[in-house]
Amino acid sequence: MQYSNDVLVPLFLTLKVAGWATLLVFVAGVAVAWFVARQPFRGREVLDAAMTLPMVMPPTVLGYYLIVLLGRRGWIGGWLHDTLGITLMFTWQGAVIAAAVVAFPLVYKAARAAFEDVDPRYENAARILGSTELAVFVRVTLPLAWRGILAGTMLAFARAMGEFGATLMIAGSIPGKTQTLSIAVYEAVQAGKDDMANFLVLVTSIVCILVLVGSGRLLRTRYS
Repeated sequence: MQYSNDVLVPLFLTLKVAGWATLLVFVAGVAVAWFVARQPFRGREVLDAAMTLPMVMPPTVLGYYLIVLLGRRGWIGGWLHDTLGITLMFTWQGAVIAAAVVAFPLVYKAARAAFEDVDPRYENAARILGSTELAVFVRVTLPLAWRGILAGTMLAFARAMGEFGATLMIAGSIPGKTQTLSIAVYEAVQAGKDDMANFLVLVTSIVCILVLVGSGRLLRTRYS
């Protein structure tokens, strides 16, 4: 029973963290991607580089930045703690933020490419017929771009599941509270529990393969 708990608890925690992180990056990534794709402005490529930066930056560096921002003495974390009594360090909510930051570029890049592939003539036709900008986005742009966005969202979910470095620095490794699958694998290897490490790796690999296959099919359908 104890062995089952050691496997299931980090699995369910990982799914919860990845799910919330994916929801956050979906909303933020789609909004920023639409703005960059549809609103020409000076410095757009600089903003694009900044939004993509978590994809190439070492996770430990991201973790350090998050500590500076979210720690009790951080710019945001200090205000949350002093004003609202909220602490994000060493909590599963902190793990969600770390996973969201790392996974954000996957949704953003996929959504921007999808929006740029939408023919502006369809949007202009809807505007001529009297549709508001919100109606154009919901009824025209989003339905035409949804496959690319969904593919990026699935990749972001897989990336959030596998996040290790930034999550470890922000949330730590508290069994049952912040110990996700990737951290549990690391702890199992360190403790010499090879059987549990192998099982956790197998579960993680299966989920990630399913997500990659699904996103690949969506992309092939989109470009076919």
